[in-house]
Amino acid sequence: MESARRRRGVHHLPGQGSPVKGKPIGGVRRAQLITTYGVGSLIAVGSESFMVAGLDRWSELGPYDHTIHERRLEKELGVQCFRLPPASDSDKYGDIPVIRFPDVQSCPGCNRLAKTRFFGAARSPAKCRECDRELVPSRFVVCCAAGHIDDFPYFRWLHKGGDSPGSDKHDLKLKATGRSASLGDIEISCSCGVRPVTMEGALRKGALKGISSCTGRRPWLGDASEECEEPPRAMQRGASGVWFSDVRSALSIPPWSEGVQKLVERDWRSLRKAHDLRGRIEEMGLANRQFSIDEIIQAVERRRQDEAGHTDTSEAALKFDEYQALTRPTEERSRDQDFVCVPWEDDAITSELAIDQVMRVKRLREVRVLKSFTRLAAPSSINPNQRAPLYAAEKPDWLPAIEVIGEGVFLRLDGSRLTEWESRADVQARVVPIDAAYRERFARFGLTPDRDVTPRLVMIHTLAHAIINEWSLDSGYPAASLRERLYVSDGMAGFLIYTATSDSAGSLGGIIAQVESGNLLTSIHVAMDRVSWCSADPLCVESDMSGTENLNRAACHACVLLPETSCEEFNTLLDRALLIGTPDQPDLGFFAHLAGGVRPHESVS
Repeated sequence: MESARRRRGVHHLPGQGSPVKGKPIGGVRRAQLITTYGVGSLIAVGSESFMVAGLDRWSELGPYDHTIHERRLEKELGVQCFRLPPASDSDKYGDIPVIRFPDVQSCPGCNRLAKTRFFGAARSPAKCRECDRELVPSRFVVCCAAGHIDDFPYFRWLHKGGDSPGSDKHDLKLKATGRSASLGDIEISCSCGVRPVTMEGALRKGALKGISSCTGRRPWLGDASEECEEPPRAMQRGASGVWFSDVRSALSIPPWSEGVQKLVERDWRSLRKAHDLRGRIEEMGLANRQFSIDEIIQAVERRRQDEAGHTDTSEAALKFDEYQALTRPTEERSRDQDFVCVPWEDDAITSELAIDQVMRVKRLREVRVLKSFTRLAAPSSINPNQRAPLYAAEKPDWLPAIEVIGEGVFLRLDGSRLTEWESRADVQARVVPIDAAYRERFARFGLTPDRDVTPRLVMIHTLAHAIINEWSLDSGYPAASLRERLYVSDGMAGFLIYTATSDSAGSLGGIIAQVESGNLLTSIHVAMDRVSWCSADPLCVESDMSGTENLNRAACHACVLLPETSCEEFNTLLDRALLIGTPDQPDLGFFAHLAGGVRPHESVS
């Protein structure tokens, strides 16, 4: 276990509604409680398995807890603040409560398969009372698209969907033959003498049809359950599809990123309704060398107006606000400023690459908030009603979040040259299969697509991937530590590449150095040359469909795909042919003149 400064303790709740007691049973990093081990997820601690409990059962927000503020996200999500899971095992901070799940366990000694209470296990680690052997949590669970989860119905699987009221009178046993690791070698038997069955086929889609329906169980919220008509699906408890985080993020931009706003935020309760604002500021002694009384008054008035207004807090509006902030200079005025963005002039980049603006984001802050989660499928606009809640009853006035402090580079493409290129018939025809697959993805759920897949979107997205791959070789950051943030619409044509680490390593200057060294033009040249050839060519570049749900064309792990933590679109909507062309259409790509077009088939061995 790592030191308490980096790990967050988790406590086992001995019973539903029980207070958090005892010493921590394990620890995870604070960032993992947002992305990997958030509310409703399964976490392995030693040989045991637990589920992180809902926010209702977390300790109350106290004076020692570290709160995070990001004004735009707070308004969108309807909370007063965000809570950073403290990296300490001190009693002042409380701990993250967990419950034992799956509840079904097996004993490696007597092979008995039952719920934990039947073994007489009252402490952690759970042991069989007869064999004194540590119990093994069930390898399998059942989930549905609505977010429910329950133990695998072993009794009904064995008895072909038979009623389970009398299942307590049956002694089930689970035995692995050891011949192989396949599901066919995991055998379930019963004391009633029914013919034993294996787990073969249990994980197939529709395998539980006629066997079991969704129980609507939500164990992370206590005993809460609800009616559900979604078909359940069996999964291994460690599978990635058991839990997907639904994370909302935003950059801190002016005016909320300014140091004076932090000063106002700290004492907002006192300043919010003060009639004599100047007198209150003087009484509290807030004015200092950095900020005058007039500047503080202006910041307070700005926040008052924001609270009284009805500003658009949709994702599109937030992205557009960030785009505007990234396209205009913001010089550094104070050390506690969260956003510093200054231009870099290079005429060669504009003339050769049609990139008309390069901004060095010397300091940025991103807040990532866990707002819900999904099961079976990652959260997206095609399943907006399948988010599982983090709390059972009243919504708390906070949500768990982390902040990322780092640096980045923003690139904006020349709008006129981009419009001329994307208006070409051959370019538009190139994205038709991707757009059709995207529309089909929504049609299966009876929904309307949330956007059109355009050549501009696919090309800029693929360009961001190509540059991240290149900079990961030059900057000292691995590709998984870099992220993209796309700003693409009729009125936007840019992207931000920034560091994604949640500690000080995100601001070491490796990304900014790619610009300030004067090598930006060269690095993009090299990136285009690199993507002009793929070890999977000609199959890759000539592919009509590839990737998840056929949402890519010429894109694979050998050329432009990234770790999925780095990509906004989960490695979809990519096509490197829109960058460098194809053998049959060498001038198709926006940057085809840099790589000389894609190499002919004869050059591929």
